[in-house]
Amino acid sequence: MILYFSGSGNSLAVARQISNKTGEQVIPLCKAAGKDLTDEKRIGLVFPTYWLDVPIAVRELVPQLHLSAAAYVYVVITCGAQTNNAVWTVRRLLRKQGVKVAYCHKIRVPDSSALAFGRDPNQQAWKFERYRSRLEQIIQDVATEQRGLHFSGFDPFGWLLSRPSVAAKTQKVTRPNVNAERCVGCGTCAKICPQDNIVMARNDVLPASATPSAPATAQIGDRCTACLACVHFCPHLAVEINGKAVKKEFRYHHPDIKLADMVLR
Repeated sequence: MILYFSGSGNSLAVARQISNKTGEQVIPLCKAAGKDLTDEKRIGLVFPTYWLDVPIAVRELVPQLHLSAAAYVYVVITCGAQTNNAVWTVRRLLRKQGVKVAYCHKIRVPDSSALAFGRDPNQQAWKFERYRSRLEQIIQDVATEQRGLHFSGFDPFGWLLSRPSVAAKTQKVTRPNVNAERCVGCGTCAKICPQDNIVMARNDVLPASATPSAPATAQIGDRCTACLACVHFCPHLAVEINGKAVKKEFRYHHPDIKLADMVLR
């Protein structure tokens, strides 16, 4: 079984490519949490690095997994550049449950958070070809249950940035917000949010500037993990980053992953 967390589809695409070789089922990490998976003999975790560590959602969900200590567990990180503390953190979380990671590696993909810094992640498509051979090797390794802890060391700088007091100040740059004047209430963002953190609210909570006939608008809660799925997939460009509009051509999703693939509910 392969459990994934994905905002732009990069990790989902990698999980599916591994599945094509191993024949294992691919399911969202959020749907596996709390379920009895102790009969699974091989478990893969595929997720990205955010802010030099694991996404908040992954940090919350991994401790809720019920795995067998005898299972072959592997971790594949998708990242723009470095894994930093992502592997180290998830290994520590699993170790607390008596589960050891047998294999871990990383694969570089377009950095979907680049648009928060005014850059176009689509210009990083060259990574697919450059790291194709590494991905093929990773897939072969996990299919044959190889062992090896690549990129699993502790990074003190990553640890510092993940401290709540520091994160509250630095990570606001990737904080999404809804422009109510653009939102048409389609609910796309609520359906793909892996944290179930977006709800549709009625007109009485809309700002005075919104049109009276506007339908319910999206409201983002306080459990955002900054995956930016809502930004990349909103069909009306209504979800902005830190109060700034995102250019349509800067939005990104893995070329093999469509909106329908991202719907979780």
